[in-house]
Parts: sequence; C-alpha cells; structure tokens
Amino acid sequence: MTAPSVFSIPPGESFVDALARGLLADHAADPLRLSATLVLLPTRRAARALREAFLRQTGGAPLLLPAMRAFGDADADDLDLADGLDLAPAVPPLRRQLLLARAILALGGGRGGHAPSPEQAVALAAELARLLDQVHTEGLDFSGLTRLVRDDFAEHWQITLDFLRILTDHWPAILTEQGWMDSALRRNRLIEAQAGRWQRTPPAGPVVAAGSTGSIPATARLLTVVAGLPQGRLVLPGLDRDLEPDALDRLGESHPQYGLVQLLGKLGLSPAQVPLWPGCRPGTRAWLVAEAMRPAETTDRWRRLAGRAEAAAAALAGVERLDCPGPREEAGAIALMMRGVLEDEARTAALVTPDRDLARRVAAELKRFDIEIDDSAGRPLDLTPVGAFLLLSARMVAEDFAPHALLSALKHPLALGGLAPGRFRARVRRLERAALRGVRPAPGLAGLRAAVAGEEDLSRWLEGLEHTTRALTALMAGEAALADLLRAHVDLVEALAAGAEGDGAARLWRGPAGEAASAFLRDLADAAAALPPLRGRDYPGLLRGLMGTVPVRPPWGGHPRLFLWGPLEARLQQADLLILGGLNEGTWPGKADADPWMSRPMRQQFGLPLPERRIGLAAHDFAQAFCAPRVVLTRSARVEGAPTVPSRWLLRLDAVLEACGGLAWPTGPWAAWHGALDQPAGMTRPRPPAPRPPLAARPRELFATAVETLMRDPYGAYARHILRLRALDPIDADPGAAQYGTVIHDILDRYIRRYPRGPLPEGALEDLLALGRETFAPLLDSRPGLAAFWEPKFERVAAWFIDRETARRPSLAEAHCEIEGRLEIAAPAGPFLLRARADRIDLLQDGSLAVLDYKTGSPPTPKEVAAGYAPQLPIEALIARHGGFEGLPARPVSQLLFWRLSGGRDGGREQSAGAEPERLAAEALEGLSALIAAFDDPATPYEARPNPDYAPKYSDYLHLARVREWASAGEEGEE
Repeated sequence: MTAPSVFSIPPGESFVDALARGLLADHAADPLRLSATLVLLPTRRAARALREAFLRQTGGAPLLLPAMRAFGDADADDLDLADGLDLAPAVPPLRRQLLLARAILALGGGRGGHAPSPEQAVALAAELARLLDQVHTEGLDFSGLTRLVRDDFAEHWQITLDFLRILTDHWPAILTEQGWMDSALRRNRLIEAQAGRWQRTPPAGPVVAAGSTGSIPATARLLTVVAGLPQGRLVLPGLDRDLEPDALDRLGESHPQYGLVQLLGKLGLSPAQVPLWPGCRPGTRAWLVAEAMRPAETTDRWRRLAGRAEAAAAALAGVERLDCPGPREEAGAIALMMRGVLEDEARTAALVTPDRDLARRVAAELKRFDIEIDDSAGRPLDLTPVGAFLLLSARMVAEDFAPHALLSALKHPLALGGLAPGRFRARVRRLERAALRGVRPAPGLAGLRAAVAGEEDLSRWLEGLEHTTRALTALMAGEAALADLLRAHVDLVEALAAGAEGDGAARLWRGPAGEAASAFLRDLADAAAALPPLRGRDYPGLLRGLMGTVPVRPPWGGHPRLFLWGPLEARLQQADLLILGGLNEGTWPGKADADPWMSRPMRQQFGLPLPERRIGLAAHDFAQAFCAPRVVLTRSARVEGAPTVPSRWLLRLDAVLEACGGLAWPTGPWAAWHGALDQPAGMTRPRPPAPRPPLAARPRELFATAVETLMRDPYGAYARHILRLRALDPIDADPGAAQYGTVIHDILDRYIRRYPRGPLPEGALEDLLALGRETFAPLLDSRPGLAAFWEPKFERVAAWFIDRETARRPSLAEAHCEIEGRLEIAAPAGPFLLRARADRIDLLQDGSLAVLDYKTGSPPTPKEVAAGYAPQLPIEALIARHGGFEGLPARPVSQLLFWRLSGGRDGGREQSAGAEPERLAAEALEGLSALIAAFDDPATPYEARPNPDYAPKYSDYLHLARVREWASAGEEGEE
C-alpha cells in the first residue's frame, strides 16, 4: 500500500466549496474523469451540499459530477455478491423502539419497583436503543456487561443491570426471530466490508473521503484504507497543523482536535505532516481559536501573547459579539442581521445554533419582514397542527370529555365535525357557555347532554359526536390492542376534521405535516403488534412519547438565501454571514449529562466514550464556524429569568484577548436597532377611566350589594349596570370559596325554613349534617377531592350553628330566610328604587327585628360599616324599619349581626355591625340620598377605585379599568 495521501481544508474555508474547487482543478484537463471519482462524505446532507457547491463553482454549467455517497451507503447487494455477506435488513427504528418497550413492560417493576407505563416504557426503550447504537458504533459487545456491577454496588445499579439484560438476554433472540439486525451494526459491517474489499482490490477510479473526523471506529478504518489507496485521498476538516508537539499527548476528549489527532495516529502521521488541500490558504483567525482551545495544562503560554495585539485585532476583523438581555432580544437582533443581508442580492446568511427554541424565535421574528424561513432540523410532529389535533382528540376521549380536553379538541382549527366552519365554531361556543363554564357537569357526553337538555339542537349535535367517538370510547374503557386503538382514532379524527363536504381525510393528511403524520401512523400500525394490549387511558401518552421524536421538514427547503442550521448542517458549509447563536454554557456546548445506564468509570471500563467526546465534536464545529470570513457571536444574559454563563469557548477567547492586550470585542448596532423597532415616538401618560354616561342610561334601582360596589368602585357599577357586562365563569371551575359560600347559604336557608319557629328538634345537628351531605353530593361527584376540605369545615360550621341557634330560640318569634325587600327614595332625577335580599331576618319576641348576614369569608369591620363602605346591613335595616320586606311589618331593628361561618377551629363567630342599628339605618338613608343625588348629576363620573384604601378585594372589571396601567404610573397609588 502506498504512503497515506492526507490533506486538510483549514478553518475559514467553506469545506464543500474548497473540495469542489480542488476536484475541478485536478480534473481540468480531463473533465470526464471527474465522473469516475467516488467522493465519500459523512452524511447525505453533506453530499447534497457538495452537489450545490459544484454548481456554484461552475456557474451552473453542465457537468458530469462525481459519484457522491455517505459513509455506510455502500451497495449491500454488490457487497453480498463479492464478499459473501449475508446481512439481514436493518430493523425499522419505530419497530425497534416498540419491541424494546415490550421487553421493558414484560420486566415489570422488578426488585419491588413500580411497573412503567407504556409512555415511560417507550421513553426507556429510546434510551436503550441509543445505548445499543453507541455500543455497536464503538465496535463493542455486551459480553462484559455483568462484570461492570459488583455485588457490593448500590442496589440501583443492580436494577440498571436488570434493564440492560434486555439487551444481552432478550434482544438478540428478538432480532433473530424477526429476521433483522441493528442499523448501527449493519452500517459497521458494510463499512468494514467496503474497507476490506478495497484493501484487497483497490478500485479502478479515484476515491476521496472528505469531511469526517473518524469518530466512528469503523469509519476510521475505512478512512485509513482510502488514504492508502493508489488513487485515494483523505481530506480532513479544520486540522490544526500547528499543534505544538508536547500538546498532542495532553489533548483531552473535549478538545476539538482530539478525534483528528487520534485518526492521524492510526495513519502514522502528525498534524504538521498534513498539507493543505490544493487552492487553500491558512486563515487569519485560526491561531486565535487554537490558542483559546489549547489544553488547560499549557494555558500558561498565554503570557507570550502580550505582543500580539495587532495580530489579534486583524483576526477579529469580520467578527462581532452581541450579548443580549434575553432570548427575545437575541432573536430580534439576529433577525435584523439576516434581513440586512438581503439588501445585497448576492449574499447569504445562516444562523447556526443547537438551540431549537432560539431558531423558532428567529423564524417568528423574520415574519415581521414577511420572510418565511424553515429550520433545517425540522419541527417535532407533536408541535405541528395535525400532530396536536391527534393528541388533543385522543386526550378528549381518554379524559371522558372533560371540559378543557373537549374544548381543546373542538376549538382546534382542523375540527369541523361535518359542518361549515362558522356554524361549527358557533355551536362549540354555545356548548361552552351552556355546559362547560362553571362547575364541571356529570362525566361523559351523557352528562353534557343532561346539562344542555333544554337546547334540542345542542343535544342532537352531542348525540352525533357520541356516535363518532363511540368506537374509541369503548376501546379506551378497558384494554385494547394498539392497532385497534389506531384504527378507531384515525376514523374519529377524519370524521371530526370533515367539513360540510365530508373532506376530512383530505384536510387532515395534506401538506408536509399531514404527510408525516400519515406515514407515522402507518408505520406505527405496521409495528403495533410488537406491543401487548394496553389500557386505553395510556394511549394518548404513548402516542405523545412516540410523536415527539418524528421531525417534520419542508419538502423544498426554505428561503433561498437565509438558513437555520444546526451545528451538524453547518459542519461542511458556510454562508456569507454566519451567526453563532445561543452561546451559553449548557446550550452550546450542551451539558455533559450523566448516562442513565452507566457511571463514568463504568463507561470507561466498558469502552464507551465519555460525554466529553460530544463536547469535543461541538468544539470542533464552533472552531470551524468561528473562522468564517464574517461571523457574529450572540448569547442571552438571562434565560427564563435566570442568569446564564457564557460558553466556555467565549470565556477562553475573552482570556486570550485579555492576554493580547485587553482587546475589546467588536460589536454592532443590532440590539439597539431591534429595540428601536418597537419604541413608540412618544409616551402617553395613562389616566384612570372616568365615564360620564347620560342620565337616561344611569340605573334607577340597585340592590344593596350593588350600592357597596358604587361606593367602592363606581366603574365596576358602570360596567355591570350600564354596559351590562358579565364575567364568564372559568372553564371547568373548581368549586371555590364563592361556590362554597353559596352552598352553605342554601343549606342553612333550607334548614331554617324547616324550623322557622320554636325550639329545634332532637337530633338537630344530625339533621343539618344530612341536609349538607345531600346538597354537597352533586358537586362532589365531579370533584371528590373537595370532600376532604368541605366536609370537615361544614361539620364545624354545623356544630357552631346549632349551638348558636339553640341559644337564640327563646327570644325568637319567627325566622325569615332569603327574603326580598324594596324601598323607594326621592332623588333629584326622580324616584330611586332600593332593593335587598336578606339572608335572614328574625322577628323577636319583643317585637323588634334582627337582621343577620351569613359570611363564609371575612365580614366587614365596624369601621367600614360606619364609613358607608359596607352598607348592606344598614340598608336592610332601613328597608325593614319602613316595612319594605315581604311578610314583615314595619318594626324597629334591634340587631345587625354578621355570622362568620368560616369552618375554622371554632366553627363560626357572631359579630355586630357596630353602632346602634337605628342610627346606622338613619345614616344609611342620609348617605344614600347624597350618593344618588351625586350620580343624578350627568357631570359625575364613574371613577375606578376612587379610594384605594376601600377598593374591593376582587373585581371582574379590573382589567377593563386598566388599573395596573395607570396605578403603576402613580395616578391613583398602588393597586
């Protein structure tokens, strides 16, 4: 074999363009010979990039291109015939995951643990599959696995070993039975067969292996064979040919040159012996990044950089660094840079980042300039509209049509239910208002039909929905085969997606995401037999776990001159402007996460690479991109509110620049420009609302509770009684304090109506508790957990109430509950009707009246009552003394009492309203007359919270009054 023929394309050169340029120059005298050349590249994407590079280099002129193939894409049929290979087909990834999940489920909880759910099983299966690929990639086997865990190791390592026995004891038999082999092992066998064949019989034409660092052992062997072929050449990416000899033995796995140096060692070469690829020149920035990446043991040599300030400044030409406050600002600045590139019709730009969230943010920011750009990494299927619809519809049935799950599915844009879009949306909104807001109705569609029994069209529509979902509902009620669940689910979503023309399948499976979803479900159905029957309720989680790993990529790429690349895509290609984004520790480079299966010593003993190997590959990607002619480095100082740490590479570059004389990074105006995009021309000081409706629109009657609102928050009274706005109940609301208070009022009202006079009967407490249980039952059916909170509270309330009621009975003539009253008051604009609904008014034995108000929360203080900000009891006293309550004659009022029924330790407490009732009633009349007279003046505004100290604790209209906006500006103090 001849001496190795190895070259390097230096950082700063576009690898595929330099490779294409060199190959064209090499075959300039005989262009037809180029087509006889075989070029091996790391990935199929790299092969496509090289094909495009040839077009750029020739200006699109006709050309017979060389054969371009990814490592491992050898023709298995040719090798079978020539080398006697008998390779089984590679197991499809989804089928492998389900087969491994079945083995995990069969293992159960093991050693006393909890048995995993199907969703957890497929997640564990994905991790096992990843370990399988790593083991095969490194050319290892599992024979030494049992020696890794000694008997005295912690029990959880023994549990781990139980899981790994799936790979040693079960997986080979499963593959043999199914007639498959692992794809990584198959790729290794093909590469090894190719290497052996070329070693025995060199190919007739030239072979160029380019762009690989040899991180896979089988690939490294093939590279060494190609380098030794008579017409073979090995072209390495970004080799540091100036590595100091004493540093070669100190390179750790996290160093960007580690893999290349290991490969050269197998070839018997040092970096200095490797020439540059023809037509390439060393970049001016390579030395700077090499200094930043030098091994920690040699960083003392940075002291020698003191005289290189001019060289460092030259190296930073074409570099900018941008530290942004957060991801939003970072994405906005990057979008502006990319938009700026489009001003020159010949230039291109690419964002390179492993942070997919940042990539999505940049794509969204570019839409403000009407620029559509696609992420080369694709988008997970579960985040696409059709993927979300699949998951939402499955969850809807699994959760028995609970309000949130039902509305999430029915409000999805793909849902039409056989109707025109407008009619379907209107019907869903009606259902929401009629049955899904407030406390949850009874379970299932039958419970919903009962809730809308008075609306026949809604009831019939729900019957149709019940028919559509019947098959999947029945399957989810017990255990079912995955294939059956899939068929019923597909039937459901196609029916639910159908419009008035019945085009459900056409609407659902169109476009890249629809096609990807259809292919995924088809593959899943083919592999479904690998899983045992599962509980129907586990189906949505299983589906979500599998869909999250399916990427959806656009069929034709995105913008022709703007790109979103991951580090892998950027490895061998460049753009005129490269933006390296997300340069924070933990993002780029990513975290060296602990292996879920083996500790670091165990991985080393087994022969697997440490997590630092991935960091070394990421460092090589960064070094390559950093040396591009025009590059911008960006990061966010805070992410999700937490401070971040700059990438270790930025920190090392900072240290090198400091050693060179304290050079500052060049920066640009992008962050400031992005801020200016949304900066208004001027600021308007917000003012509180002060509507002045005409007198004809102002109310001429109010309940006592509304008078309190008028006192504390006139704007709230304006919104409710003049604009007639009502807040919607929350969807699927938990019965909270307000609902609890309503139920307690209802129970006590019913109880007092049973025994309005005379002593309470024997067993009064048991009677009241039974009434409470009867009243609570419908609510606790849908919220059984509330029983633990409500029932003990009510038991304490009932005990206190019976004790207090028993003590009152000797002075009680008759109790009246939930009684309505009214009183007309003279006012400047005409009579004003005052109304009230008293919780309870007692006619006492002395002929006077006692007015009681039940409070399950905190009652108002005597100070608030005296100031007129809690006027309910004084108003009720005023009406009572004038005979305004039905069935009660005009009598003096001797008691105004709050009964606080909190259900605390004491159960309840009685509290007086404060001053003498007759005095409070007289003051109420005086205050009311003044209040009504004020609002009978059309110039009087309905202000929002005029006195913040007495503002209501809660208001449905806070957002309409924009209180936070003007209160923060200091107009009316703090909220």
